[in-house]
Amino acid sequence: MAIDSLYIGILMMCDQDLSKFKLSSNFRGKSVFHVQFWWLIQSTLFACSPQFMYGWRRYLLRLFGAKIGKGVIIRPSARITYPWKLSIGDYSWIGDHVDLYSLGDIRVGKNAVVSQKSYLCTGSHDYQSDSFDIYQKPIVIEDEAWLATDVYIAPGVTIGKGAVIGARSSVFKDMPAGMICVGSPAVPVKKRVP
Repeated sequence: MAIDSLYIGILMMCDQDLSKFKLSSNFRGKSVFHVQFWWLIQSTLFACSPQFMYGWRRYLLRLFGAKIGKGVIIRPSARITYPWKLSIGDYSWIGDHVDLYSLGDIRVGKNAVVSQKSYLCTGSHDYQSDSFDIYQKPIVIEDEAWLATDVYIAPGVTIGKGAVIGARSSVFKDMPAGMICVGSPAVPVKKRVP
């Protein structure tokens, strides 16, 4: 019986028809022109700015609707899909080659660190939909949390205040405050000692 269900599920997945895919009218939150203009600015004025020009990159992000606190450090190699869906609290750091795939809202709290090569993914597709429907869910990184290098955060996840997510971990559900969490999928392993 279970094998029959699996076989039917596989057959249903084979009915994916991308010609039916449609993006809802306000999915991006801004016009196509606005999106393309941001991508042009990001690949030139933002990405080519020297490392020390943190204020310049904060200015550009704010110009496009991001809520960026004071003293925020964002490296020029970071990528932000839609800055108008981004909020970063005071004195937080966004490292080299971080990808903030902000199809949905991303909120990074104060004094938080998103280390190099991390990927925060707010959107995906419904694999059960024949039209491969896209969806978005917000990501929240609370105050004083630290995502170590090359961490993946799935849509809809909240990382609790002061939590540490170990290098190369993949997070698919909320992680509790004040805990060190590691693995793929990530699990809490011990308390973070102040």
